[in-house]
Amino acid sequence: MNQAASWAKRSAAAVWHPCTQMQWLEEHPVHLIQSAQGAWLVEEQGRRVLDAISSWWVNLWGHGHPAIVAALKDQLDRLDHVMLAGLTHQPVVELSERLSLRTGGSLGHCFYGSDGASATEMALKMSAHYWRHQGQPNKNSFIALAHGYHGETLGALGVTDIPLFRTAYAALIRGAHTIPAPDSRIPGSEARSLEALATYLAAHQGEVAALILEPLVQAAAGMVFHSPEYVRAVLACCRHHDVHVIADEIAVGFGRTGTFFAYEQSGITPDFLCLSKGITGGFLPLSVVLTQDPLYQAFYAEGVDRAFLHSHSYTGNPLACRAALAVQQLFDETGILALNQARQAQMAQQVAPLFAHPRITQGRQRGMIWACEVIDPPAHFARRFHARAWEAGVLLRPIGHTLYFMPPLNLTGEELDFLVSRTLETLEEVLA
Repeated sequence: MNQAASWAKRSAAAVWHPCTQMQWLEEHPVHLIQSAQGAWLVEEQGRRVLDAISSWWVNLWGHGHPAIVAALKDQLDRLDHVMLAGLTHQPVVELSERLSLRTGGSLGHCFYGSDGASATEMALKMSAHYWRHQGQPNKNSFIALAHGYHGETLGALGVTDIPLFRTAYAALIRGAHTIPAPDSRIPGSEARSLEALATYLAAHQGEVAALILEPLVQAAAGMVFHSPEYVRAVLACCRHHDVHVIADEIAVGFGRTGTFFAYEQSGITPDFLCLSKGITGGFLPLSVVLTQDPLYQAFYAEGVDRAFLHSHSYTGNPLACRAALAVQQLFDETGILALNQARQAQMAQQVAPLFAHPRITQGRQRGMIWACEVIDPPAHFARRFHARAWEAGVLLRPIGHTLYFMPPLNLTGEELDFLVSRTLETLEEVLA
């Protein structure tokens, strides 16, 4: 048994892997990654695999970016961690100021957690707690979009509408009201969703604290797109009925949709903005909820019972915040969003052969997200495609029959060509 096989066997015995049926590992062992650089993962003996999904959408700038590495090395010599209750440090202050600046100062207060689900939990609690402070404790329910995903802790599962994640824990979950999801591929779906929202709020606005949505792209639903106009109309309807809007940009923030924040394309500002995943470039866990001053002021009082009662041991960890600052600096120095906008036509040409395949339909792109549907896929398509793509040198994890790319923002043209050609090769073999 070689070294990689030995580690894979030990991992299967000792590590409970996420989103994995462990029995499958008997047939398809996990892969041992020795190192990574840029868009590439490196296996034993130097075999390289293109990480086309940024390792669950976190590695914005690829793996091991030297600017982020240098920032972390410098921070390690200064401060590893300190509690944020009654104390502070330079990286968390600077990061909060820079994130607020990205919103034009409209979202000026940052509360930190460790992961995306934590950000969802914080925003839901902030909203309901705010209404309690306003003398409206009955405003404690939530509205979510069908097929939306916002995390897998119990509060987050309450606003997640994917049965695979919810069913086993249904007895533990306080569910939200779900409205039909918008889908730019289905004529009239946005109007029907907005009508359902308006109808429900007209009857229940005294009970609803907030609506939560992923602006522009429902990622885990299968990269389902909707328009900026839809997001704008949702906010207007919620404003009319005195209901908060929580923008979950955990997956779609930080340039993924072509603008720094997805909500920017709608010309609106949400009440709460949830961020995680790409915030540190994939180096360390970190999440944050940004909110507006009037909401913050509702908690500003003498008694501790008026404070926002939520905490994480690693809230605002200095190392994670320093990595996040390095990510911010890379956006400023490289102008990557403008560069990728200029590359859109060329990238569309490169992906065109995949979208033109006779068994592919509904090819679509938003920013640096590409997705398409496979017509009449074979049984266990996603699992089989993932395994075969790895053999072809690409890390891809289809969502059902949806194939998608969400690579690092700085993917080169040559790397995109490689990704498309190997995806086509894999598709032919799996469909055969």
